[in-house]
Amino acid sequence: MKPLFLTMARWGIGSFAVTAVAFAGMQLSAQAIAGHNSNAPVSYAADRIELQDRQNRVVLSGNVQITQAGLNLSAARTIVNYTDSGSLKIQRIMATGGVNVTRGNERARGDTAVYDFNRRIITMAGNVRLNRGGDTLNGGRLVIDLASGVSSVDGRASGSSSVTGQGESGGRVTGTFSVPEN
Repeated sequence: MKPLFLTMARWGIGSFAVTAVAFAGMQLSAQAIAGHNSNAPVSYAADRIELQDRQNRVVLSGNVQITQAGLNLSAARTIVNYTDSGSLKIQRIMATGGVNVTRGNERARGDTAVYDFNRRIITMAGNVRLNRGGDTLNGGRLVIDLASGVSSVDGRASGSSSVTGQGESGGRVTGTFSVPEN
């Protein structure tokens, strides 16, 4: 019985070490995102653009592409809120319809996304999938803090304990981490 216990303990410690290394890799990746310049110019393209001047917003629809300093967002529709106090300044971008955010070898997908320029936070919700190389994380909501470089994934899109809004993850965070061969 003692050899079986030692084998189980070794496997448990080994699994913990592999998981810790995988999470450290994801954290290093998040720290790389922290260097994103949210004050860089924003370029956009869409099939249709509607300026709603009284509401201080622009609605982009149809194959929307938005880029900023290597950060790329694509979606079916976006609403760009801005202030107009002498010069235009983007406050927030809300994207819906198959949202993809990419930077380098990282890709995040979800049903909706909000990029808050003032807080430097991107929040994605609904069937969220985060890919980095061969590693994946799935959940209901992803929050990327561009200021600190910390990313977090919740199982539920709303962050609440209700059954609705769980998406494909079933209310839990799931994923796979690739393990390098020796």
